[in-house]
Parts: sequence; C-alpha cells; structure tokens
Amino acid sequence: MVMQTFTYESVWRDSQKVNWRVDDLIGPDKPLDFTKRFLPESLARVEELTCLNPKEQLILNHIRGNSYLHLFVLVEAFIIPMVLDQVKRMGYENIFAAQALLGFAEEEGKHIHLFQQFAKAFEQGFGSPCLCISPPEKIAAAILDRHPLGVLLLTLQFEWTTQSHYLESVRNNNEDLDPRFCDLLKYHWLEEAQHTRLDTLLVCELTQVLEPSMIEQVMEDYLKAVHLLHNTLMQQAQLDLQSLEQAIGRSLSPPERDTILAGQEQAYRWGFLCAGLTHPNFIGVLGNLSPSYKTRVTELAKTWS
Repeated sequence: MVMQTFTYESVWRDSQKVNWRVDDLIGPDKPLDFTKRFLPESLARVEELTCLNPKEQLILNHIRGNSYLHLFVLVEAFIIPMVLDQVKRMGYENIFAAQALLGFAEEEGKHIHLFQQFAKAFEQGFGSPCLCISPPEKIAAAILDRHPLGVLLLTLQFEWTTQSHYLESVRNNNEDLDPRFCDLLKYHWLEEAQHTRLDTLLVCELTQVLEPSMIEQVMEDYLKAVHLLHNTLMQQAQLDLQSLEQAIGRSLSPPERDTILAGQEQAYRWGFLCAGLTHPNFIGVLGNLSPSYKTRVTELAKTWS
C-alpha cells in the first residue's frame, strides 16, 4: 500500500500558490547568456573531457542544454495524455481531483511552451544547427502503449528527477550558470513538486484496484519504458557528438570521439535516469508496490551509475 498524507484538495489549493508565466523566464528582454554554461557540471560532465579545450567544453555544455529542452518536451508528450486518461477514468465525482488533474495537464502544456521558447532562443543565438531526437510523439506513443500504472511510475520518476536537477545542481551549487537556465530548472520543479503528490495519489488508487497478478506486468512495462528512454538517450548522445563537431569546426579523432561519447552516455544515464531511479521518495513508492522490483530497479541504477 502506498501511503500519503495529502489529498487532492490540499494539492489543488497549494498549486494555486505557484503562478509563473513563460514570459517571466525567457524573452527578448531575458536572453540566454552564451558566455556562461547552461547546465551544471553534475549534469553536463564536460570538464572531464580534456581532449576539448575550455571553449569547446562550453560549446558542448550549450549543446547539452539544448538537448535537455528537447528531451523534456518528449517527456511532457507522454505525461499529458496519461493525465487526461486519468481524468476520464475518475470523472468529476471528486471535483477537487478533477480540478487538480486538469491543472496538472495545463501546467505540463505550459512546460512544453517553456522548453520550446528556450529552444527557440537557443537556435537564434547559438550559431550552429543541433541535431535532436525526433519525432518525440512516436517515442511518447510507444511509452503510452504500456500499462497505465507503468506510465504513471515513469512519470513520477521524472518528476523526482527535476527536483534533483534543481536542488542538487542549482540551488546548492556555486557555479556561475546562465540565470535563464537556472530559472528554468527552478520553476519547472516548483510545479512538478505538486505533480509528485498527485501522481502518488494516483499510484495509490490504481494499486488498490489492481489484481496482485498484474503487478509483474505493470513493473515489466515500466522497465521496458525505462529501457526505451535509455536507448533514446544513447541516440541523443551520438547526435550531440555530431553537433559538437559542426559547432567547433573540426573533426574529432576516433579516440576523442570514443572518450567524449563514453563520458556523455554516462552523464545522460545519471542525469535523466539514475537521478530519479535512486530518489528516496520514488524508491519508497516502488517498495510499497513491489519489494522485489524495488531491488531490481536499485540494481539497474547501480549498473548505470
């Protein structure tokens, strides 16, 4: 049994206190600063790449920032349909649940707009084209083919990931980062903080009506979705390498390519997967659902860390 100490009404009321607009964070009067890094080193991991000079490391950090934006559009692309399906399932008998979940979907739509506006500002200022995984809708559709509770668990994993990105990488970090990207990580998390509570409530509800024999299918579907995203991230690391060569105007040697790719694949695994897979709150939910799969997920995170 997943335990919680909050309700749909309390989450809905708390969500009313978080009120920011995309225009508050990015726009003509709030441009990206390309002299600064966009992502903290704990996410980008470019300093260890000594085959790149400092300017090239900065360029790779910027490329990773752009990929971050596009990858989170992909994540939001499967979250919104999942939430709307839950609204349809529940109806409006609990009006606070309906309002909270509809607000959830609306905020995720706002996040897509946020990431797209940042991506537009990046494209205008970076000076070189960057390759990104596409189309995100196809990958999102493959994830949505999984059991709804499996998709919900994946969503919860990514929501706790955003907390890690902000708290560990920005709020408690002294790096001189672009203030616009710092704002993006902060305000994205402020709303995802409410979404973690909503998703925990949904996990509890779906678990209560789930036949025990279905737990294995749910968890296998969840793990298949995790591995699908892992493969997507590895593809993005390859594309980042191509974008880097074009942006720095030189071809990397095979050893340089191997070194950069290995480091960036590990950075992607940690930043987009292990940060959520190892989050104590997420692990707690898994433990309540299936202790054996909690152990399996923990071991998977160790192999990727």
